[in-house]
Amino acid sequence: MSARTIVVGAGAAGIGAAGAAKAADPGGEVVVFTDFEDAAYSPCGIPYVHGKEIPDFEALFLASKQNYVEQGIDIRYTTVVESIDLAAGRVAIAGSQPVGFDRLVVCTGFDYADPGVPGSDLQGLYYVKNIRRAMEWDKVLDLVKTAVVIEATPLGLEMVTALAHRGIETHLVDPHPWALAEATDPDIVGPVQESWAEMGVKLHFNTTLERFVGETKVRAVRTSEGEIPADLVVVCTNKVPNARLAEAAGLQTGSTGGLVVDETMVTSRPGVYAAGDCCELVHGVTMVPIQGLSGSHAYAQGKVAGINAAGGHRRYQPVYVPWGMVAGKWMIGGVSFGETLATALGVPHVVGIAEGISRARYYPGVKKLRVKLLAEPGSLRLIGAQLVGQEGIKERADFLAMAVKTGITLEDLAWMENVYSPPIGALGEPIAAAAQNGLSNVAP
Repeated sequence: MSARTIVVGAGAAGIGAAGAAKAADPGGEVVVFTDFEDAAYSPCGIPYVHGKEIPDFEALFLASKQNYVEQGIDIRYTTVVESIDLAAGRVAIAGSQPVGFDRLVVCTGFDYADPGVPGSDLQGLYYVKNIRRAMEWDKVLDLVKTAVVIEATPLGLEMVTALAHRGIETHLVDPHPWALAEATDPDIVGPVQESWAEMGVKLHFNTTLERFVGETKVRAVRTSEGEIPADLVVVCTNKVPNARLAEAAGLQTGSTGGLVVDETMVTSRPGVYAAGDCCELVHGVTMVPIQGLSGSHAYAQGKVAGINAAGGHRRYQPVYVPWGMVAGKWMIGGVSFGETLATALGVPHVVGIAEGISRARYYPGVKKLRVKLLAEPGSLRLIGAQLVGQEGIKERADFLAMAVKTGITLEDLAWMENVYSPPIGALGEPIAAAAQNGLSNVAP
C-alpha cells in the first residue's frame, strides 16, 4: 500500500513540498489541503498588478489546476484543516471525515500582525494575501481617491508605490523614523522616500496608529498626528507565523513564534516536517532564529521538507537573507543586515561605502548606485551589505550573499575582478570601491 503524504497549506512552501514528495516517491499519494480557492500563485506579484505594471492576475498563476492533477497531486481547495492528531496520524477536516497520513508537512504560512486598535473589524481594510480577494479589491481601487498604507514593511513599500502609480492620493503611516527602519539604513532608503514625495505620497513617520474611524466602513485613520481621510486602508503590518494548528498539536515553537525545525526541516516531532513562514530558521551570521523570509526561501524549504518526508535526504542551510525590491523609482536590496540593525544587535562591524555607476559613464541610461558593506573587525570577513540604485541591485545582492556565506573578506572584494562592458558594467565596480573604502577605515 502506498504511503500518503499530507501537506497543510498550498503556498510556495506547500507546493514545493508536494512536488518534491511526489518526485522522491512517485508511487506515494500526495494530498494538499488549502483554505483558499487556488494554489501556486505568486502573492508577491499582487502589488504590481494593482500598480498596472503587470496587466492581469492570470499572469501570477504558476500552473493550472489540471497540471497538478496530471502530476498526481491531489489538492483539496477551500478545505479547512481544523486539527492535527499526531498520535492517530490524521487531520480533522471541517465538514468532512478525518484523513489519515503516513507523513505530514505543515506549511500554514503567516498572518499579518493585528494592528491592535479599535475599528479593526471595519469594512475597507485590505490585507494583501488571497489572490481572489485581490481581484475584488482591484476593482474597488478604480473608485478610491485616498488610501492609507499602515506600516512601511516590504509589502508596505510595494503597495505605496503601486497606489501612487494608480493615481491614488496615498498616505503612509509608520511609527519609525524612516521606511523599513528595523532592517534598512536611512541613507539606503532615503532616495526611495524622496521619489515617493515626487510621486505625491504623503509620509507620516514617527506616527502612531490610534484607530480606524467609521461606522461599518472605514472613512478615516486616526493617528498621533491627526486624522487622515481614507476610502481604503491597506494593512501591511509585520508577518507573524501562523503556527496555531501545529502548536495545538504539540509541536514546539521558538522565540519568534515560528515552529522549531532542524536542518532537515523536521519539527520537534520526528517524522513531522514544516516549511515556510510558519517556521523559524537560523541566521547564518548571528545564529539567531528569524522568520518571515521571502517566497524563494519558502519554496526551497518546502522542497527540503517534501524530499525528506518522502524518504530522501536533503539539508537546508542557515540563511543569509539576500533581498531586493522596487520601491518608488528605486531598487533597494542587501544581505544579512545593515548598519542600523547590526548596531541594535550589538554586532561589531567595520563599514565601507561607495557611490558608483551601473554602466560606463558615457553609455545611455547609466544609473547611480550606492553600496554599503559591513565586515567583522579583525578578520574583515563580510557580514552584511545594503544597496540602492536603479539597476543591478538583485545580482549584487545575490553575489554578496554568497560572499557572506563563504567568508570572503574586504581584502578579497577590494581587488576583485569585474565585468567591464559599457552597456552593463562600469570600469570600476562599486562593490570593490566600497571594500577599498572599508579598508581605509581600518587602523593599520
